[in-house]
Amino acid sequence: MLTGPFSNSLLPQRVRRLFGVPYRLQVAALPWRKAEDGVEVMLITSRDTGRWVLPKGWPEGDEPLYEAAAREAVEEAGISGDIAQAPVGSFFYKKVHSSGAESPCEVRVFPLEVKEIASKWREKGQRKRKWVKPREATRMVNEPDLVKLIERFSADPSR
Repeated sequence: MLTGPFSNSLLPQRVRRLFGVPYRLQVAALPWRKAEDGVEVMLITSRDTGRWVLPKGWPEGDEPLYEAAAREAVEEAGISGDIAQAPVGSFFYKKVHSSGAESPCEVRVFPLEVKEIASKWREKGQRKRKWVKPREATRMVNEPDLVKLIERFSADPSR
């Protein structure tokens, strides 16, 4: 396993920058809560394909990235709590737009310890949400880098 500046979590980003591959920056919240036997994470469904994802979206204006992630969690999942100001990591994926065009995206992920869960929220009729053990979450998401990020985070959420 690579460590230091060439660690697996940084390698895709460094390769993209080295070869000048443009990407768009998104932010995501990694919602979690303490459970009797560890932690649980919340996944939500995407609006278009119904696949399981984290609440994520685009930062707006000069909005700090962690605040954008917290806003997306409220809008997409109806949850709020204590958001970390530093990302736990990032993952890459290709966003498919309604036109069929694809944009490579880097998603910076900010842990969100959930304190409040709304019964009504902005995108309630468009998404499902589900609390799951980290191991189940890694089987539900499609992005390999996100799988690694969830595994690494759930092993020690206090860091």
